[in-house]
Amino acid sequence: MKIHHLQVYTIFHLNLAYSSIEEDHRPQVLHRCYWPLLYLARQYGIPFGIEATAYTLESILAIDPSWVAELRRLTTEGPCEFIGSGYAQIIGPLVPTEVNAANLRLGNQLYEKNLGFCPRIALINEQAYSTGLINHYLNSGYKAIVMEWDNPASFHPEWKREWRYLPQIACGQHGEEIPVIWNKSIAFQKFQRYAHGEIESDEYMDYLSQHISDTPRAFSMYGNDCEIFDYRPGRFHTEAVINGEGEWRRIEQLFNKLLHDERFQFIAPSHVLELINMPGAGNRLHLESPEQPVPVKKQGKYNITRWAVTGRDNLGINTRCWRIYDALRKDHVKSDDDWRELCYLWSSDFRTHITEKRWAGYQERLSRFEGQLCLTHERLPFNTSASTISDIDNKRKSISSPASINRTGRYLSVETGTVKVRLNLNKGLAFDGIWFKGISEQPLVGTLLHGYYDDITLGADFYTGHLIMESPGKPKVTDLNPVNPVVENRSKCVEISGDIATSLGPVQKLIRVWYDQPCVEFEYYLNWKVIPLGTLRVGHITINPAAFDRDSLFYRTFNGGFEWETFYLDGTKVDQGNPVSFLVSASHGIGITNGIVDLGDKKRFIRITVDKTLVALIGFITYRSVGDTYFYRLGFSAGETDETRQDLHSSAGNCSMYRMQISILPQSLVN
Repeated sequence: MKIHHLQVYTIFHLNLAYSSIEEDHRPQVLHRCYWPLLYLARQYGIPFGIEATAYTLESILAIDPSWVAELRRLTTEGPCEFIGSGYAQIIGPLVPTEVNAANLRLGNQLYEKNLGFCPRIALINEQAYSTGLINHYLNSGYKAIVMEWDNPASFHPEWKREWRYLPQIACGQHGEEIPVIWNKSIAFQKFQRYAHGEIESDEYMDYLSQHISDTPRAFSMYGNDCEIFDYRPGRFHTEAVINGEGEWRRIEQLFNKLLHDERFQFIAPSHVLELINMPGAGNRLHLESPEQPVPVKKQGKYNITRWAVTGRDNLGINTRCWRIYDALRKDHVKSDDDWRELCYLWSSDFRTHITEKRWAGYQERLSRFEGQLCLTHERLPFNTSASTISDIDNKRKSISSPASINRTGRYLSVETGTVKVRLNLNKGLAFDGIWFKGISEQPLVGTLLHGYYDDITLGADFYTGHLIMESPGKPKVTDLNPVNPVVENRSKCVEISGDIATSLGPVQKLIRVWYDQPCVEFEYYLNWKVIPLGTLRVGHITINPAAFDRDSLFYRTFNGGFEWETFYLDGTKVDQGNPVSFLVSASHGIGITNGIVDLGDKKRFIRITVDKTLVALIGFITYRSVGDTYFYRLGFSAGETDETRQDLHSSAGNCSMYRMQISILPQSLVN
């Protein structure tokens, strides 16, 4: 039996914007981490893949132009290959499509300027992938992407394990395709353990040799940070002590050993694509799934909530970035410098383990750019100059309204020509049901009371339109408390509002039921001094199982791309808001980068919209079959927990981030 070489490749990720590295430490990183990489490539002729954002290249150029010159020589005349990623390290599935397009376009401009060429392979930033990103890379001239195998494969049991050694085709949902070169989290973590002295070379070689086969294979030895060898970024108290013999020295010894072992052959990442016609290669795969619409590298704690709603104030700074984007989008004369600044401000590195000093500098820079665009973020209170429930009958005598408003016990009903809403006054104006006339005789969404499901794991009340704040070791805080609302017949809608007392402070709630269109809108205002450590989930939408066909259920949204991403739910179990651990409160999510989520079936759906310029919420889908019915729900997150999360004080000027607006509209797919 003929044993083939195991073709091994590496991609070293360089990022001088690394969250926990102070700017005055950058020369040290260059000296201790980046130069040794180039020395190894030059000395041994190893075809490293080297990836950096254009921002990182420009930052290095300002410190040591000779390093960029050497990189250019090694990638044009020498063995190495440069991998692109864009101007800044932004999380594509969380930002608007125009920002993703600008990030790649501006990155290519600077790659061409500083290296003399545009790269043809792109590393997905933080390996946070969505199917909608494919068109961005194609439009920017990329011929292949590098994406992690481990997480997408975990939700695709039909994939054959042999496929991880060969290039495949990542497919979009609208016919677009791009070759994918695999990165492997377990493999790069194994390499890190060797470099840090946690395992020895014999053990690492045994691990690597397990991947040798009698058929051609390419294996990603490393595809992660360069700044962790002979330097510690300082993210964790538990970071390993720098190995005394030198970590680059250990890496050199390993590479030298591999170079003299005929079982292994170093190749550049692009050479993996030469295997595209081999048996088992070139399969057309969907990396996304209903359970995991946005795969991310490494273990479960690394999911998109990390950059969306955790950190020091990710919700706040993301919302401010959305407002800047909205201003730039509306003003067509804005320059590339403005878009470049927004890409920088949306970088993932300001959203995790950022230091106090860098956080202060980021806040100053963000505020300065807002000032240039004449943006403010003051919160506008809503108008409560209206009538209470007890005044409704008298109000009807003086105001002619196209709406019928009635109270029966704990319920308040509002009915117009297009919609009927029933609100639970004992539960903070939660929606007991929303009926859209001409669409369905059943309420499409509402409350499923305790006992609806003959399943003890669903033995609770499932409301629509409420919020829940959960903090470790503390009682749950909700807005499901009695309220005496204020009602106003306005020119285009009925408004119902009320103050709901909670232990953290009042929640103001406003509901609009429109006269001339089938639309229900609700808003929250949180007058809380502190948003404590924990989860803040709002705007839950509970689907009425009697109103939709289980076999054709779907959800769809945008995750940074140009077009809809649609996910069918039949045969799945989806719980994106399920905690990974006691520390990490959610496992997956949807970016909602067009502000819309559709939920429905082959005949009808409801459209839920959120205003990301008010608050940059992300979404969680929950779905499971229950006997001959199902449980299906959408919720929004304004806060999650992980190791980066800190308490948020509204006194820091963030209270404007807690006005949230959500709308529900029906759509019919049949005449």
